[in-house]
Amino acid sequence: MTEMYFRTVLALAAVIGLIFLIGIFLRKKQGKAAIMNVLAYQSFGPRKGIAALKIGREILLLGITSSDLKLLKTIEENDLETDTARDISNAVKRLRNMKEHLNENN
Repeated sequence: MTEMYFRTVLALAAVIGLIFLIGIFLRKKQGKAAIMNVLAYQSFGPRKGIAALKIGREILLLGITSSDLKLLKTIEENDLETDTARDISNAVKRLRNMKEHLNENN
């Protein structure tokens, strides 16, 4: 009876170890293949929002709806200064205020 418990525990440990090793392998593989990073996403309702994606040295601002994807602006990483970042932040704040105002009226 003890031998059966030992085999069961050993088999369970082997399966858990295998799952752990596969997870490490996939995580390492995923990190190397990532060419695009999502820097930020601001939702403006169901399936609507603005996303900032970094691809290489470019930052893309995308408008996203349930049926469309539009490039709003492309920014070079080197051109991104504190003034530009502040302008983008202010624009996002204005859009949030507009969304809240529209939600209050509905």
